[in-house]
Amino acid sequence: MTAALAPAVLDAAAWHARRRTHEERVDVWLTPHLARRRRGERHPVADFLFTYYSHRPAQLRRWHPGAGVKLRDADPAEFGRDYRATTAGVTLDTDGVRARRGESIAWIRSLLAATAGRAPHFGCFGMHEWAMVYRQTHEEVRHNAWPLRLTPERTAAVVEERGVRCSHFDAFRFFTPPARSLNLLTPTRETQHALDQPGCLHANMDLYKWAYKLSPLVPSELVADCFELAREIRTLDMRASPYDLAALGYPAVRVETADGRAEYAAAQRGFAERAAVLRDRLLAAVPG
Repeated sequence: MTAALAPAVLDAAAWHARRRTHEERVDVWLTPHLARRRRGERHPVADFLFTYYSHRPAQLRRWHPGAGVKLRDADPAEFGRDYRATTAGVTLDTDGVRARRGESIAWIRSLLAATAGRAPHFGCFGMHEWAMVYRQTHEEVRHNAWPLRLTPERTAAVVEERGVRCSHFDAFRFFTPPARSLNLLTPTRETQHALDQPGCLHANMDLYKWAYKLSPLVPSELVADCFELAREIRTLDMRASPYDLAALGYPAVRVETADGRAEYAAAQRGFAERAAVLRDRLLAAVPG
């Protein structure tokens, strides 16, 4: 994880090096995705962040220094309309960005703060992914190019035996209609601030979304840190799902068993700890 970057005046060599390091880092993720896209191939794990979220690969690769950083010997046009020249160097017009996007920034910040202030819960055991295929036919299953680990009947039985405790709207909205009534909650966009909690895999994966929506106020290194965490969370999400992805190199976390649930909860706690640091960095980058 990249350390928090303090506001500074960077000479040309320093900011060129930071930009190059960022581009090389994200190219490790972008290159195989773009190659698959050219071949018309789909990957249910590695491509998710590029298809579910609206941030395009070129946007993820583009480097921004963050608010308060001045770049010597730079051209404002190279960085976009939100940058201006000063005697100390090119810098982000922070006031202009906040004035234009203030409502969105405030909404995101309040969600991050509300989530950070809530106690984490670790008892869902990934049943949200199971609820997305509950009582579906093979043709209806979203990733039906890949088999389920259990029969449809046994998959449904696991959902019914374990129950569903999902608090995240953007997971709940993909539940099958019969699965929705099995959930303890009925999350909506309007209740997101009241329900998102810091143990939730999807709330922590969404830190990537909030980071890029706050760009260019936040440095691109922080956006990439959130992307990196989201990639790892997505891997656990699908390993614990009802899909059999062993052929792709993803051994199952068998949450239908006690050992699998313990493995899942331990990984979930680790992700929550890492996400808490990133959430705090995002909050610090956009002070209220």
